[in-house]
Amino acid sequence: MAAVVSCGASADFVGVVGGQTNVLLDFDLIEGATGLAFDGVSEGVIAPGNLGPGSVAFGITSPYAAGLPTTFNYDSGDFGGTFAGTIEHRGAVFFSGAADVAVGNFSIAYDAATEGFQVIDTLDLGIALFDVELTDATPAVDTFEANGNLSISGAFAQALIQLELTTTDLTGVGVGVAYIQGLNQAVPTPGVLALAAIGAVGTRRRRRD
Repeated sequence: MAAVVSCGASADFVGVVGGQTNVLLDFDLIEGATGLAFDGVSEGVIAPGNLGPGSVAFGITSPYAAGLPTTFNYDSGDFGGTFAGTIEHRGAVFFSGAADVAVGNFSIAYDAATEGFQVIDTLDLGIALFDVELTDATPAVDTFEANGNLSISGAFAQALIQLELTTTDLTGVGVGVAYIQGLNQAVPTPGVLALAAIGAVGTRRRRRD
């Protein structure tokens, strides 16, 4: 990951609080391999996204959202050693043809088993759809931007076989690209939170005394 990540010199602990993730999928390839034909997107999905004609974009949820809150944060001076949490989204993509399938409310999270990020469907299938091969990332103080290639995950490949949409293991087949454009906000570091808690305890003790 270090080879594709560019960090600034400053060290600020920040969290993603909004923005959008742009996706450009090869729908012709997907239909040819599975029989699933692109049938549209849900209300609120941005079309086109910032990857040109044919792309779509999904809004990144706030950390304060009632459902699917984004929890992704990091130290801008040490991204690789500090990043944690997930980037959550609202919106769905619909397929028809060989079957009616809806995927959406996507979560982007790091998977220790594959040592990479994945795009996970939380709407219906509840599995990782795509593995993300990061081509570059800029985890700055005010923004988090990353580009990556999308390929079919092992879990999605097996689901497609179980749904009888293909007899071929499509694991690793490239189907598109993604571009994350996150907006950040400073968040308290664990050390600051601990000091605040100690201070609060001390105040309560003094009041009791």
